[in-house]
Amino acid sequence: MAYIYPAPGVASAETILTISQASNGSDTGMVVPALQDITVNAANDVFTWTQLDETAKLQIATTSTNSISMNIVLDQSTFFGTGDGADAGSDVNTAAEHGLFGLSSNKVKINFSLYLGDTDSGGSGKTISGSGYVTGLAPTVSADAPVWVSPITITVTGEYTVA
Repeated sequence: MAYIYPAPGVASAETILTISQASNGSDTGMVVPALQDITVNAANDVFTWTQLDETAKLQIATTSTNSISMNIVLDQSTFFGTGDGADAGSDVNTAAEHGLFGLSSNKVKINFSLYLGDTDSGGSGKTISGSGYVTGLAPTVSADAPVWVSPITITVTGEYTVA
């Protein structure tokens, strides 16, 4: 068996999320640092019906609702951007310039790539990619957790691609 495991701090095996602006083909992408946990959701909807000649309900899978959710420790330049992330003007051309907050508030379509990490046999790890929107930002801080932490969701439009 070749279990997939992210090895924190090991460059060849760590989980890496890269986000780029979908409308800019030359955007090389922004690596999102300080990931705490990640959930990849691929949930098929199901249509259910009953028939008079059946003793149980019948079901068929329909379209899928895909999303990636995670929690991150906030990095100022990644969250607010290196450009004017609060402005959707022409001076903001890349995901790094928008920052996560700008991508979300400006409703910028993104491309993402999530490298899952390496395998226990040292083989090449897999990457899940697609496009969507950054949603679900809700930064919090408290006396017991004195760094800003936020959930973040990438709501996927369309299918995942695995490579």
